[in-house]
Amino acid sequence: MERELALELVRVTEAAALACAQWLGRGQKNEADDAATTAMQTMFQSIHCNGTVVIGEGEMDEAPMLYIGENVGNGEGPEVDIAVDPLEGTNIVAKGHSNAMSVIAIGDKGTLLHAPDMYMEKIVVGPEAAGLVRLDDPIEKSIEVVARMMNKRVQDVTVIIQERARHEELVERIRAKGARVQLFGDGDVSACLASATTGTGVDLFVGTGGAAEGVISAAAVKALGGDMQARLLPRDEMETSRCKDMGIEDPNAPLQLRDLVQGDDAIFAATGVSKGELLNGVHFIGDDMAETESIVMRAKTRTVRSINTRHHLQHKPSFLPGLARGTDE
Repeated sequence: MERELALELVRVTEAAALACAQWLGRGQKNEADDAATTAMQTMFQSIHCNGTVVIGEGEMDEAPMLYIGENVGNGEGPEVDIAVDPLEGTNIVAKGHSNAMSVIAIGDKGTLLHAPDMYMEKIVVGPEAAGLVRLDDPIEKSIEVVARMMNKRVQDVTVIIQERARHEELVERIRAKGARVQLFGDGDVSACLASATTGTGVDLFVGTGGAAEGVISAAAVKALGGDMQARLLPRDEMETSRCKDMGIEDPNAPLQLRDLVQGDDAIFAATGVSKGELLNGVHFIGDDMAETESIVMRAKTRTVRSINTRHHLQHKPSFLPGLARGTDE
């Protein structure tokens, strides 16, 4: 892939974040998601690549834009797989909570796992414990490994896990082991990034969430030098058949990081929508201006860039409605 794509992708996530941030706290998650999707799809038209959406907003008959199989980019340049979540955290934005982001992952054509919209079991660690934890190991063993490799006491290890009824037993076991639990409501990608990033205070991600978010997270984990394992969890024969249609012969097999993102390269980009542990949200500062904070990383070079941008909204394209002076929406 061309390295210039890394910075170009930030323009795409910035556009999506600016578009949906105007809906923060308004209780209208569908409007926020539609705004982000429209802005992302439109901005993609100017990006120098020949991309195919492999993780997107749904099937062609479910999503009018950024659907699985859609061609994006200007049709020139490298052929790439694209995984998108224009607004990771629709409920977060509707409620005005933290850690909503706009995210993209890309890889060379054929390198990103084509995962159906279904559940996925995941475990993520940072570089210190990479290659040393297994999805099928008891959580107690994984905590011990992370503690040893990070030179921490078990009671100082923090495990991040989504606050869902399906995780209640796992939470009890983590606490019984003596480790700390950090619960989050929505935002798998943000939580996975936190566990793979040194210095966040989060040491281990475990639990079941979306498969699409898992593949997007894997690109970031690869660039950060961390490790991730996963397993698809089809709930019925229809989902099992869907996996096989997408080339996954054994949906129950554990997936290594190299299965989620093949090859040695991938690019991940994210822009904060609402303030979180990793990124600040969109900040409307008056005088028709806004500030965004983004992160972009490339697996091949392990380069991680933080980008702060000031936007003059009156000069933004027409697909960002409601951002110019004098509008009410």
